Amino acid sequence: MAELKVPAELKYAKSDEWLRIEGDTGTIGISDYAQDQLNDIVYVELPVVGDTFNKGETFGSVESVKAVADLVLPVGGEVIAVNDTVTSASELVNSDPYGKGWLIKIKINDAAEADSLLNAESYSTYRTN
Repeated sequence: MAELKVPAELKYAKSDEWLRIEGDTGTIGISDYAQDQLNDIVYVELPVVGDTFNKGETFGSVESVKAVADLVLPVGGEVIAVNDTVTSASELVNSDPYGKGWLIKIKINDAAEADSLLNAESYSTYRTN
């Protein structure tokens, strides 16, 4: 496997979602490791704007030629934006998981929930051991 990309500014869940926090907004996607394990992603199912989820709840799924994986919210919040581009161009999740392949943006309910997530170094260690 190629060197994992694990941007330092993000937080990571052990379920392989990443979280970028900007103020009270969180952008969420799946990690480079997750897209690599899934291989060719062929379908992405996402919630709609206005849906609310608690930390740890499933908010959608990604389907590849190999498997279907649930998407788990790393922090609770209300969906304020959905990346509709990935529902029609799911390969973006493979080619640019931290950029154009982002999945949703939420208004974070409780920023302290992010404290339990892994930093880049811890996530890299978790995924390479």
